[in-house]
Amino acid sequence: MKKRKPLQIVVLVLSLGAILLGIGCIYQVAHGMWEYNQEAVREVSIYHPVANSVATKALDSMYPKYPADGDYIGSMTMLDQKMSIYQGWNVKELAEGVGHDDNSVLPGEKDNCVVAGHRETVFKYLGKLTIGDRITFQTGAGIFVYQVTSTKIVKANDQSAIFSTAPKATLTLITCYPFNTPGYYPDRYIVYAALV
Repeated sequence: MKKRKPLQIVVLVLSLGAILLGIGCIYQVAHGMWEYNQEAVREVSIYHPVANSVATKALDSMYPKYPADGDYIGSMTMLDQKMSIYQGWNVKELAEGVGHDDNSVLPGEKDNCVVAGHRETVFKYLGKLTIGDRITFQTGAGIFVYQVTSTKIVKANDQSAIFSTAPKATLTLITCYPFNTPGYYPDRYIVYAALV
C-alpha cells in the first residue's frame, strides 16, 4: 500500500472539512427558511376564533356588506405611516398589509375590531405607540379615529385580545414580539385603543 505524504493528508482533511461545513451551511439555510415559514403560519393561525371571541358581526352594520377574505377594506394611519387593510389573516393578506380578523367587527362599529400585521413590515413600529396616540381608519363607511389606551405582551396562546368588548367600540392591534429579532418568538405585542 502506498504511503500518503503529510501534505496529501492535510489536503484530504481540509477537503472533508469543507464538504462537512458546506453540508452544515445548507442545513442551516434550509432550517432557517423552514422556521420562517412556520412563523408565518403561526402568526396567521395563533389567534383563530374561539367561543369567547367576537363571534357575530354587528346586525346594524354601517357597512353595506361584510367583506370576503382578501377584500380591501381601507387604510389605517398610525405614527404618520399609512397602510392598507385587507379582510382576513391569511398569508396573502398579511403579506400585502394589515389583516382584519373576520370574526371581529369592522372599523367604527361597536365591539372589538381586531387587526394583525407582521412585526417586520407594517407593524414594525407598533412598539413606539404610546398612550394617547391616535390611529385613523379610512373606509367606505367613513373615517374613524381610535386613541391608544394600553399595551401589553402576552403568550401566543392567550386569546383574550380577541374577546368581545360590546357595547364599547375598541380596536386591538396584534403582532409577534419581540421586535427586530429574527426567528419565531412565542409572545404577542398587543395595543388597545378606544374609538373617539
